[in-house]
Amino acid sequence: MLIVAALYQFTRFPDPAALRSGLLEACQAHGVMGSLLLAPEGINGTIAGSREGIDAVLALIRALPGCGGLDWKESFAESMPFGRMKVRLKREIVTMGQPDVDPLARVGNYVRAEDWNALIADPDTVVIDTRNDYEVAIGTFRGAVDPGTRAFGEFPDWWQANRDRFAGKRVAMFCTGGIRCEKSTNYLLGQGLNEVYHLKGGILKYLEEVPAEESLWQGECFVFDDRVSVGHGLKPGGLKACGACRRPVTEAGQQHPDYEEGVCCAECVNEYSQSDRARFRERQHQMLLAERHGKLHLGS
Repeated sequence: MLIVAALYQFTRFPDPAALRSGLLEACQAHGVMGSLLLAPEGINGTIAGSREGIDAVLALIRALPGCGGLDWKESFAESMPFGRMKVRLKREIVTMGQPDVDPLARVGNYVRAEDWNALIADPDTVVIDTRNDYEVAIGTFRGAVDPGTRAFGEFPDWWQANRDRFAGKRVAMFCTGGIRCEKSTNYLLGQGLNEVYHLKGGILKYLEEVPAEESLWQGECFVFDDRVSVGHGLKPGGLKACGACRRPVTEAGQQHPDYEEGVCCAECVNEYSQSDRARFRERQHQMLLAERHGKLHLGS
């Protein structure tokens, strides 16, 4: 059984590039795979490995400036859900494109998983899902507003176009692990809202701690690794990821005439050129050959 750790920390990194090689080497030395993002505003990512390997890498991250209180969530995987280890440099660890947004200055009120149901059941609370449309499509909280955004950077424009709908309401927001809400709650506070709340630890913490029989969650939660989705108790779901766009594909979606494993799904069938599709088919062919020989193909 492998440990999967989703983590983030907002802090000031004057020179994030100087941290990259040390993190990459440590992950490789301990057999840890996944993806980490470094930016002047902090660190974000998901990694997987043995208990010893994950503990070693988390200890290294917690030793970085401002990361002593690192926030991470753990789940499990029967096999390695990543094909490689990547440490990337980015402008933002979660892209919102709002230079005045600063989660280190202030954020909304944190709500623990065990208190979330009472908050969102209150008729004076509007619940907003800050994730992308393809994530919302496979699962969300009962009664939550779906902004229909294709990327997190679209959220500010959506809010400006819809803010009058929520006048006089308290706003409660949620996302997968909590990081997007650090920025979205700061943004709404900057827009003059007073009562802004967010789910501490995100959906993952809720699914881990709240029993299914008491849950207001409906469906599955999309995750950014080869498990594709998890459900209550953080058990892997039954979805596949499209080999082209990486959107989740249900069993019904896999029966759609536009679905071709590793090449396209009904959602992205018109988003790629014929040369792209030819490349995706070759990658899928190589992955199947590697699988027959008991090897892992990095394209997976």
